[in-house]
Amino acid sequence: MLIATFNVNSVRSRLHVLERWLSEAKPDFLFMQETKTRDEFFPKDFFDSLGYESFYHGQKSYNGVAALVKRSISDISVSFGFNDGEEDDFDTRVMRLRHGELTILNTYVPQGKSIEHPDFEVKKKFFARVRNIIEAERDKNFLWLGDLNVAPEDIDVTSPNSKRDHVCFCDEIREVFNETRKNLVDVLRMLNGDPGVFTFFDYRVRDAVERKIGWRIDHMLASERLSRSALKCYPDVRPRQWEKPSDHVPLVAEFALEL
Repeated sequence: MLIATFNVNSVRSRLHVLERWLSEAKPDFLFMQETKTRDEFFPKDFFDSLGYESFYHGQKSYNGVAALVKRSISDISVSFGFNDGEEDDFDTRVMRLRHGELTILNTYVPQGKSIEHPDFEVKKKFFARVRNIIEAERDKNFLWLGDLNVAPEDIDVTSPNSKRDHVCFCDEIREVFNETRKNLVDVLRMLNGDPGVFTFFDYRVRDAVERKIGWRIDHMLASERLSRSALKCYPDVRPRQWEKPSDHVPLVAEFALEL
């Protein structure tokens, strides 16, 4: 089973990238964030033509989560939002997909703007709500993935000492993140401990991929049970070097599971 997560930074702007990447990588599941389009404009027919069923919920210009599933795969159920009774359900930032005994949580975590900004408190609260989901799912085949907007270790950023006050790297958010993901396995780090393995390359940095100036803020975090079936996990940096790319790259994992 091949599963990928990709912040596409506008799905309609990235169709040329997605068409090429899907045809080459052939994932069974692709989870997207920042689709940035209302549901009536989601390119469902385009993905149908590539052999994928689409599940999506978005809004104009911001946020949006989606999943593409190979049409040969059945037994799929999807829900959006936390559904926990809180006032902001974040239904364009949170989705859950179930396939048989496998549950995948796809999130686009709020960036937080700055440590002093009110959105930083929103970000911390978001993680607390994710923790409640993890507690209910951690003994199952469970995978939390997406753009989580935290680089958890020094090796996950270029020049970490210059980023100690960054909203995605400060000690406080890393502590919150570590508490949230407790009892989950960082699939990439389980299989690859090398520094400089990044999933985000800022548009504003010239030749960022070639110079290896980036962040690892997209993740796949698996329950202990699911992690035992993990075979590979890696970012595919090639699409970042194609024409009009996203600033993120796909993060791909292979699991020894039956579809």
